[in-house]
Amino acid sequence: MRNLFITGSSGFIGNYFINKYQEKYKIDTFSFVNGDFNSLDLKDTDTIIHLSALVHQMGGASKQEYEKVNITQTIDLAKKAKQSGVRHFIFMSTVKVYGEENDLAYTEYTICKPQDDYGKSKLKAENELKKLEDKNFKITIIRTPIVYGYGVKANIKALINLTNKMPILPFGNIDNRRSIVYIGNICYLIDELIIQEKDGVFLASDDEPLSTTRLIKLIAQNLDKKVYLIKIPFFQSLLKVVKPSFHKRLFESLEVDNSKTKEILNLTNPYSVEDGIKFMIKGEQ
Repeated sequence: MRNLFITGSSGFIGNYFINKYQEKYKIDTFSFVNGDFNSLDLKDTDTIIHLSALVHQMGGASKQEYEKVNITQTIDLAKKAKQSGVRHFIFMSTVKVYGEENDLAYTEYTICKPQDDYGKSKLKAENELKKLEDKNFKITIIRTPIVYGYGVKANIKALINLTNKMPILPFGNIDNRRSIVYIGNICYLIDELIIQEKDGVFLASDDEPLSTTRLIKLIAQNLDKKVYLIKIPFFQSLLKVVKPSFHKRLFESLEVDNSKTKEILNLTNPYSVEDGIKFMIKGEQ
């Protein structure tokens, strides 16, 4: 049985992964908030899955806070892992390293031009990790869009609540394309990367992007709610001025093409986007 070490184990992805794969692996966990890093023992660890991070904060976080958590803690852990003989280090990154919304799909080879401190900190961590890599210490980077599933919070949770409460919403005929990834698909990707011990950059995504309109329709369907989606003149223009961050997420595109990742790993997502939305609302049976 392979020995795994997971940071951020109480988070959304970590909790799901442990529940799903605890019979397959021996799993140890660590919290940078509550644990003692200096006394950390990694000598029997085969693979580290580093999920702990300071994620994008709508209320804002300082550049120094992002760098401390996303860069310094990551590199300190990787150096200790390498010194301890760990063979494989998996780092959870983000599509924010590419930049913001775009009409072209991002791929594993798209040039990175992050626009905010969160994306910049993740890209710098990626680059510093690559400097540590050698034949005995493999670095795997996973770039992910929004991860969703049962218990999801933030923007998608707000959209679920809105759909549940409002019978009429001004999101009709939106034809944007946004990639998201069901938590079961990203954890399956992690599992495959552990098994195959592949190094490099990999993209996580469901098989198809969704428009905001289709996403709301799928949410409403699984909530058993009748929702009318209409198009209100000037609403999009007004939102762009009043709440530009909301406008981007609701009306603009952010798509990833992870066909190369699937080809390299011979990967087939176990869950369709319809499955994912259903399980996000009702839980996996």
